[in-house]
Amino acid sequence: MSLNLLTDIAGLRVGHATDLALGSGATAIVFDQPVTAAVHVSGGAPGTRDTDLLRTDMTVEQVDAIVLSGGSTFGLDAAGGVQAALREDGRGTMFGGIAIPLAPQAILFDLLNGGNKDWGRFSPYRTLGYEAARAAAEGVFALGSVGAGTGATTATVKGGLGSASAVTRHGHTVAAIVAVNAVGSPLVGEGPWFWAAPFEQGDEFGGLGLPPRFLPEHQVSRLKGQAGTATTIGLIVTDAALSKAQARRLAIMADDGLARAILPAHAPTDGDTVFAAATAARPMANPIAELTELGHVATQVMARAVAKGIYHAQALPWAGAQASWGSRFGPNQPTS
Repeated sequence: MSLNLLTDIAGLRVGHATDLALGSGATAIVFDQPVTAAVHVSGGAPGTRDTDLLRTDMTVEQVDAIVLSGGSTFGLDAAGGVQAALREDGRGTMFGGIAIPLAPQAILFDLLNGGNKDWGRFSPYRTLGYEAARAAAEGVFALGSVGAGTGATTATVKGGLGSASAVTRHGHTVAAIVAVNAVGSPLVGEGPWFWAAPFEQGDEFGGLGLPPRFLPEHQVSRLKGQAGTATTIGLIVTDAALSKAQARRLAIMADDGLARAILPAHAPTDGDTVFAAATAARPMANPIAELTELGHVATQVMARAVAKGIYHAQALPWAGAQASWGSRFGPNQPTS
């Protein structure tokens, strides 16, 4: 039975570490076996670790995990925590007789959301990464203000972590996980409608559709008032057997889902980064046609995951925190 989550892909586990006092967290996606992976960076201010390994001209083909975290560049410590957990489990690629777990990472900027960032000499993110890896499990996992989406915000409503899945007409499963901290807005105008509404499955993010008609004010840009506080980071995974170059193409097409769910996307102060991974459980009979269909579905799945992250988010627990979509437009709330 489909969970409509990343864990609909067999062979991976998802874990969160959430610190509400800090107003931040980390999410680890741990693969049971190494997977072919690639990355596409489209934002103007990215923060990443080990993404050069994923370039198609580089030697390394597979990784053990992908890490998403808050904390800006401080948050890059989270991958070290995930790496430590993997090393304890005996995971890693052999280099000169030493096993080195590979866990590329992307971060988002959530340092100005009001949480307590006075952590002393060393940041807490290595511990958060370790805890996220140790919490990684199959099946249902939380969405919204958890893990890497804990401190996320957008131009209009509280950001968060979302996930969605679908099956292509060739039978391949495609699933996304994303932490939405965009400089732009996921909402049409001031809401309640989502830009991702055309792709919604059932009522997974409220079932409100689009406004009866688009007005000029719906298309006016809505941007965060604090420069540099943005970035949307995510991962698309399929069970299809892909080469590194094909995974890179999948990441590029999945990144289009951000642009269909957030306006604007890929801004100068966004660090938008999308990883892609393939577990290779199902071969492709017609690589060109099937990869094209994978990318088509990945675009929609990523857009849906963005909206689900916003839909499930909750405001951080202090005065002045950004309001959530649910507090503004959920049951028994007025809509505009």
